Amino acid sequence: MSIESREFDIIVYGATGYTGRLVAEYLGQHYGSRDDGPTWAMAGRNLTKLQQVRDEIGAPADTALITADSDDPASLEAMCNRTRVVITTVGPYQLYGDALLEACVKTGTDYADLCGEPVWMRQKIDQFGDAAKQSGAHICFSSGFDSIPFDLGVLMAQKEAEKRFGKPAPRIKGRVRAMQGTFSGGTAASLTETMKALAKDPSLISILRSPFGLTPGFEGPDQPSGMVPHYEEELGKWAAPFVMAPINTKNVHRTNFLLGHPYGEGFVYDEMVLTSPGEAGKAAANAVAEMMKNPFGAKPPKPGEGPSKEERENGFYDVLFVAEMLDGQSLHFSVKGKYDPGYGSTSRMIAETGIALLSCGKPGGIGTPGSFLGEDLVRRLEEHAELTFAVEE
Repeated sequence: MSIESREFDIIVYGATGYTGRLVAEYLGQHYGSRDDGPTWAMAGRNLTKLQQVRDEIGAPADTALITADSDDPASLEAMCNRTRVVITTVGPYQLYGDALLEACVKTGTDYADLCGEPVWMRQKIDQFGDAAKQSGAHICFSSGFDSIPFDLGVLMAQKEAEKRFGKPAPRIKGRVRAMQGTFSGGTAASLTETMKALAKDPSLISILRSPFGLTPGFEGPDQPSGMVPHYEEELGKWAAPFVMAPINTKNVHRTNFLLGHPYGEGFVYDEMVLTSPGEAGKAAANAVAEMMKNPFGAKPPKPGEGPSKEERENGFYDVLFVAEMLDGQSLHFSVKGKYDPGYGSTSRMIAETGIALLSCGKPGGIGTPGSFLGEDLVRRLEEHAELTFAVEE
């Protein structure tokens, strides 16, 4: 059976979990009644829980439910053979992702996840990169808040630099101007498991530390650490460390690497959070830097937990990209999103990534939203997920 003739376009794996449920709910509400929408199904370990979630989110009674378990590779392979794309929210991926990723590669099934675990990602790139190319599977890591707004924000800022200046910017600063929302329990658990993996194998630390940890065979120039608070004259505000920067910067450099370095091999990029001017801004920036030692606090959220619907809908984010040219010229480009970044917006982003993969014409492999989907995904996110990508004059 060809992949185009498979039973479903998309299967949401982990649909009984907090984020997976939001993805399924989004697909049902936005595409369930559309003739041109994808055919989709819900998958998880427990059929009774799947039935319960299907009913609670208002999905049609005939929505297909599939039992599959990360501890049962045969069930995962059978699931993959029924669909063109798997969207998985079952993390930490270093604990629960190996068998599903292998099944997708083996069956040529496209895959999108929310992974922010660079050590595991690099291990899978090394292990399955060639096999994914051969099978035609598009393996798309980091398809949520980490790292779509940043990966695609840099991509679009560079396209604007090409239009305006005739060449890409050798330096871009990613600056989070505002954000309201929470980090997911899965993000906290992923960091915990990553630290455990590093304790067992200290040689992996180099992957975590390097901005080029996801570009095997390529090491670019030194990059700003983004860990030291400083005052940014151009923006008139203090900048502080950003907890998502270690994964986002790696994905930005991987997109550049996979596309053949359209940003240049000497491209420099970092991410920070802006506070405010003056002594108050300095104090806030230093406080953020101190928090980075334990970003999730004494009681981190647990996987499966999340904010209320009201909290999700009241969330937002605003990221500025400052593209700097060697002659002193610059441009500002922004990415803004409605909804809580870690849940409300993330569930929309990964759903639209899955839909965009259905028409991805690129060769298979292990890539990024930017390298596989680029401007096509930008258009989908603007049209359906309430993100905006814009030049600021």
